Amino acid sequence: MLPYWAWIVVAGVLGLMVGSFLNVVMLRLPERMAFAWRNEAREILELEAVDETAPPDLVRQPSHCPQCKHRLSARDNIPLFGWLLLGGRCRYCKARISIQYPLVELLTALLSAAIVWRFGPGWVGLAGLVFTWILVAASGIDFRTQLLPDQLTYPLLWLGLLLSLLPMFVLPHTAILAAAIGYLSLWSLYWLFKLLTGKEGMGYGDFKLLAALGAWMGPMALLPIMLLSSLIGAIVGVSLIALRKHERDVPMPFGPFIAAAGWTWFVFGPWLMHAYAVFFGLR
Repeated sequence: MLPYWAWIVVAGVLGLMVGSFLNVVMLRLPERMAFAWRNEAREILELEAVDETAPPDLVRQPSHCPQCKHRLSARDNIPLFGWLLLGGRCRYCKARISIQYPLVELLTALLSAAIVWRFGPGWVGLAGLVFTWILVAASGIDFRTQLLPDQLTYPLLWLGLLLSLLPMFVLPHTAILAAAIGYLSLWSLYWLFKLLTGKEGMGYGDFKLLAALGAWMGPMALLPIMLLSSLIGAIVGVSLIALRKHERDVPMPFGPFIAAAGWTWFVFGPWLMHAYAVFFGLR
């Protein structure tokens, strides 16, 4: 039996490998979604079919350089270290490789290690890893495209509801109630904001993501998640505007902030509640 610290290291290494796959998901899933939408639109509008090559799938097609299209070798695909060994450039055409790749791999490794540190190497830890990986993929896609795919938010929601039957994190009636409250709360804010301003303040994917987080953590987690996500979003938004990295009128995806707040509460919720109580003299 491995010692506890070794399981944390194993989780980090596994996170590196999964992070490499999540990069593929972030890049290819939106393209495949757009491809499917175009075909569905042509079919609904009864337009002539177009001979369009389907984007690469998530598993079978090997990785390649987006510039020269050269297939990457196994050593180039080593998570994190492949990018470092290449100096951030393609081995074949010397084009720059986006820093997204090593950042996502490193982030996934750190978050995975933190999950096993918090929940241990058993079934609860495994569920926490799946929860984490879906949030990383969904956040990356939303950050790049301002889309939160149903292919990620719905499985996260249903997995949370199914785990409540064990129960693993919350009881079934609690999970169902929290999912409903999470969805309807943001749905209500969306329509209130739209009626008052005529603009859309968020997307439907945000509703589904908060519903999924509610299914995993229960209704008592929803308010802290919303407060944390608003705080994180405000800090990031103001910082980007101050650094002139983002225009005031350009919409900013809210999904990554909800995901970050949800993961933080999932892992550190009890300690944050204790710190809050101590700070305000409630304990």
